[in-house]
Amino acid sequence: MANPTTSPKGKEENRTGSTQPMEKARENAGQAVDKAKGAASAVGEMVGNAASAVGQSVSHAASAVGQGVSSAASTVGHKAEDLTSSAGAGIRHLGETLQQKAPHEGMLGNASQAVASTVTNTGRYIEEAGLSGMMDDLTEVIRRNPLPAVLVGVGVGVLIGRLLRS
Repeated sequence: MANPTTSPKGKEENRTGSTQPMEKARENAGQAVDKAKGAASAVGEMVGNAASAVGQSVSHAASAVGQGVSSAASTVGHKAEDLTSSAGAGIRHLGETLQQKAPHEGMLGNASQAVASTVTNTGRYIEEAGLSGMMDDLTEVIRRNPLPAVLVGVGVGVLIGRLLRS
């Protein structure tokens, strides 16, 4: 093995005075570093692509879940409207039956016919307006009469609180 010596310029030389093996080693090391950088860049790009694919998959899954929830909510809304309409038809039918079977004359007849008429009209309103129509009407009543609406709300709250406390 040749012993390296230092030249006046600070480069290591072997006994023959050549700097080739050291330069070649540095060149090989530089090439290895460049190859490592290239491999790291390729791995980084692959990880980025995989993350993007996962993000797209999650986005598609969330979209599908959102559409499913929206569809279920719409179905529930339609069912509630159908049930409300059905209940209104039942109440209307009850009012009509009361009108037919209740007394028609005298003070009791007048009162029973008034009740039957009110029940029939209420059933017709529920049947025709449905749940959304009733909510719209209730909102309008609250807008026109805010103070009484708040007082009724407080009163109902107090009653519910007392019932639950007992």
